[in-house]
Amino acid sequence: MSSQPQSSEQAPTPGPFDPVAAVRPTLGQKIRGYFLTGIIVAGPLAVTVYITTWIIGLIDSWFKPLIPSGMFPEWMTPYNLPGLGLIIAFVSLTLLGFLTANLVGRWLIGFGETLLGRMPVVRGLYKGVKQVFETIFSQQGTSFRKVGLIEYPGKGLWSLVFLSTAPEGEIRSALPGVDDYVSVFLPCTPNPTTGFFVYVKRKDVIELSISIDDGAKLIMSAGLIQPAPAASPVRLANPSNPLPQA
Repeated sequence: MSSQPQSSEQAPTPGPFDPVAAVRPTLGQKIRGYFLTGIIVAGPLAVTVYITTWIIGLIDSWFKPLIPSGMFPEWMTPYNLPGLGLIIAFVSLTLLGFLTANLVGRWLIGFGETLLGRMPVVRGLYKGVKQVFETIFSQQGTSFRKVGLIEYPGKGLWSLVFLSTAPEGEIRSALPGVDDYVSVFLPCTPNPTTGFFVYVKRKDVIELSISIDDGAKLIMSAGLIQPAPAASPVRLANPSNPLPQA
């Protein structure tokens, strides 16, 4: 009996680009994935609720003691109504802004500022705090309205900055050259509230079209959360010159 010759050919070894059968995840991997997904969904919600509750409680602790106890009905006394102080603060500040816009209100504010201006220590503190609030909350202000890039800390290395206002007065005259300068804030990662404040030439700053919020997210996430791409300009259709068909 003659035996048939056996084939010496072996099965080819799969290459790195050959299709591989999908590996089904184990039960432990599924549970881990579900757990991480739950953290991603519940984490931001829990932090937002906690911070909001803390702010409301803080404002309530400031304004609730100013409310006479006789203003509440007897059935409401044993209960703690969260947000009541926040509502009172909102109404009070809105009323204060309305009175300030009138002639009598402006006179009272001016009279109070005159009294504060005669106090040696309080005068400097009040003026500094007032200037900061006017710069941040003024609708006409240009502080921190743009995001840019500067070449820092070395050649070919670019850092994200928040553009502020142009230097004025003695600072502007002390800066060398005749170039236009702009003050920028260079935040640190992951805490954008700390950083460096510098004056740079305006021509050395690349202005970006992203918002301040997107820039802050980019810094806090160390580049993981990228800003959404800007929408392409929309061309309006002209009856005499219609858009070309795709």
